[in-house]
Amino acid sequence: MGNLDTHDWFAHALARRVPLAIVAVEYRLAPEHAYPAPLEDCLNAWLGLRAGVVDPRLSTACLMVAGDSAGGTLAAGLCMALRRDGLEQPRGQLLVYPVLTARQHLPSMREQAEAPMMTVAGLMKSLAGFVPAAPQRNDPCAMPLEAEDFSGLAPALVLVARVDPLCDHGLAYVDALAAAGVAARACVGEGMVHSSLRAFGVAEVEQAWDHMAAQLQRWAGD
Repeated sequence: MGNLDTHDWFAHALARRVPLAIVAVEYRLAPEHAYPAPLEDCLNAWLGLRAGVVDPRLSTACLMVAGDSAGGTLAAGLCMALRRDGLEQPRGQLLVYPVLTARQHLPSMREQAEAPMMTVAGLMKSLAGFVPAAPQRNDPCAMPLEAEDFSGLAPALVLVARVDPLCDHGLAYVDALAAAGVAARACVGEGMVHSSLRAFGVAEVEQAWDHMAAQLQRWAGD
């Protein structure tokens, strides 16, 4: 669901906090356009930025990738696709409560199955549209936690909401990256639910935005 207009709040919230250009990608949506179409759109946008054809004022080297929920899935999948193709990684990947596996084995998928804003039943329905073919669910570019190797990927900051079936998706990804020698950190919103970043003015949410912006600034300065 959504487009550039419905989700401009994400770009604006970061742009208010950090002096970086934010380039939003309006990728094709499932189920009309299932995987790999959404990822191909993101990859094409990324290659355009690298080539300097999006806007001549933008850096072709100081690039990071970010996204929330399905956008976080695509951001992590983009890093996997770039590694697959032997291309340079972003300076960092900022993921906010991403979907990273179609399996239901992680504890938060049971413990938070009926959480507000995101239920396991709703998640599985969405995944059936995004990755309708069973073999695709083992493709790490679609579901990044299915990778056998996590080395060589971009440094990561992963924000998760504790009251969310996806909580352990992000935590498991951070653990896998760290075990492979990739700099990766998790930020846990203890009182947050899926989509909490829309709750502007709430102290924990504002702190999460500040934390993410600070990490982008550090990556940009490295």
